[in-house]
Amino acid sequence: MINFIKKLFGPGTDFKALQQQGAVIIDVRTAGEFNGGHIKGAINIPVDSIRSKINDIKKKGKPVITCCASGMRSGSATSILKQAGVEAYNGGSWMSLQNKMAS
Repeated sequence: MINFIKKLFGPGTDFKALQQQGAVIIDVRTAGEFNGGHIKGAINIPVDSIRSKINDIKKKGKPVITCCASGMRSGSATSILKQAGVEAYNGGSWMSLQNKMAS
């Protein structure tokens, strides 16, 4: 069953490798949520502001990993960024992403 699911959704993303290659982590939660805890080095751009920051994000010329509290807002942000031509990955919840990068 697990192999079927992996085939259905494709191979998992190696977030640690992406970060080592210079990917930018964008936390799309509100400023208040971000201030309550976040991944070291992450940039806070709330999902409601992501469209207005696309040009700034593109200027970085690096892949982007988005994260939030549960993965829902980061999924939306990833879709917006991909539609704008940015190489973007949904990292899901920031706590889970932080654990994936530490292991």
